[in-house]
Amino acid sequence: MKILIVEDELTILESMLSYFTEVGNVCESASDYLSASEKINLYNYDCILLDLGLPDGEGLNLLKELKKLKKNDGVLIISARHSLDDKLSGLNLGADDYLVKPFHLSELKARVSAIVRRKKFDGNNIITFNEISVDITKMETSVKGQIITLTKKEYDLLIYFLSNKGKVVTKNAIAEHLWGDEMDISDDFDFIYTHIKNLRKKIIEAGASDYLQSVYGIGYKFGMV
Repeated sequence: MKILIVEDELTILESMLSYFTEVGNVCESASDYLSASEKINLYNYDCILLDLGLPDGEGLNLLKELKKLKKNDGVLIISARHSLDDKLSGLNLGADDYLVKPFHLSELKARVSAIVRRKKFDGNNIITFNEISVDITKMETSVKGQIITLTKKEYDLLIYFLSNKGKVVTKNAIAEHLWGDEMDISDDFDFIYTHIKNLRKKIIEAGASDYLQSVYGIGYKFGMV
């Protein structure tokens, strides 16, 4: 998953960054309204963890920005505010969930995973595309019932393609999703080619059709052959 954490309390921010990064997610952060606004305008995220009380602005206004941009990023509000009005305001503006501080990181992770499942896979834990099946709770991939071993990047690539099946995704979008905005994106996409080549090879050797199509000069499309 690609996650943006918007939080001005550095101790909480660092603990969330460490927790989600250690389990293989791509995490970015913003500790104020301006930097958060810049990121949501430039990039897409599977889920945004949004604190409402930012030093230079109101977190609810970031929800309004997302709405204007017509983005489908999942949003989980994390706030010390217990007010029902704040909760209703956030949910009415498009937030997917609301978690009051303090909280357990394990609960936060469970809620984030639930949001992503609802947004991208209709709430399902098992993603199936013809003979390919992915259990996102176990992070297991199988072809015709036989489990295949993928690296973390290959697994993330497959999930990304499955969530965008039938759409053309650019090389830049793939690089950004897998490595985040810290990555120095250039015209050299050899690292993407390598991961895609290995993913394609493993899937085909396991008995699946070759669903990955190269779109010349743009990127790739995953879909029917």
